[in-house]
Amino acid sequence: MATPAFEDLTETFEFLDDWEDRYRHVIELGKAFAPMDEALKVPATKVQGCASQVWIQPMIDGRGRDARFDFQGDSDAMIVKGLIAVLHALYAGLPVAEVVAVDAPAELGQLGLTDHLSSQRSNGLRAMVDRIRQVAAEAAA
Repeated sequence: MATPAFEDLTETFEFLDDWEDRYRHVIELGKAFAPMDEALKVPATKVQGCASQVWIQPMIDGRGRDARFDFQGDSDAMIVKGLIAVLHALYAGLPVAEVVAVDAPAELGQLGLTDHLSSQRSNGLRAMVDRIRQVAAEAAA
């Protein structure tokens, strides 16, 4: 169910032998991820449950179950911004009905991220996934 972008990311991670290389790659993904407009960094887009400041602005193209999901995101922590970029690769472009069906823990598990994130980072990642799923479910209804 993963997007082609996430499949490419999974292949890249398979070539990175140790966690430090993967960690650096996630940070590079964050640096390359487009910055979010400061005007969108408001309480309505802030993700609760993250140790860092995190904002996600959903963008739904169309209506109903076939509407396409995308989002902008940003964080004040570079590793978290990289995690946002990973989630973007996982979800962007999917129909909203498929977004809610993605098994994010299993997909992210392929990258080996969940084994090496602190509990606070893991909780924050879970909060971002929950927010994305909630928005997609509302758009699909």
